[in-house]
Amino acid sequence: MEVKIHAIHFHADQKLVSFIQEKLSKIEHFFDKITGTEVYLKLENNSSSVKDKVAEIKVMLPGKVLYSEERSKAFEESFDSAFNSILKQVKKHKEKLKG
Repeated sequence: MEVKIHAIHFHADQKLVSFIQEKLSKIEHFFDKITGTEVYLKLENNSSSVKDKVAEIKVMLPGKVLYSEERSKAFEESFDSAFNSILKQVKKHKEKLKG
């Protein structure tokens, strides 16, 4: 599975990239037909210059794209929430294929 990580308007450190790649590798245990994954990490400006961290995950399956976006004060927290949502979607998609 190919994983592309895009950090928008900042440089993601290796620790964050490794964290994301390690988590995404777990998806293949649930569904092995994933063709690609893209992660977008963004800084979002709110009204008083407090920045939320946004994590978006796109998972490409044959004939379908799953998507999740989450916001929080830390990238790891945002990514974890988005990852959990994607994991549910992958499991649901697999169940639909079986049924």
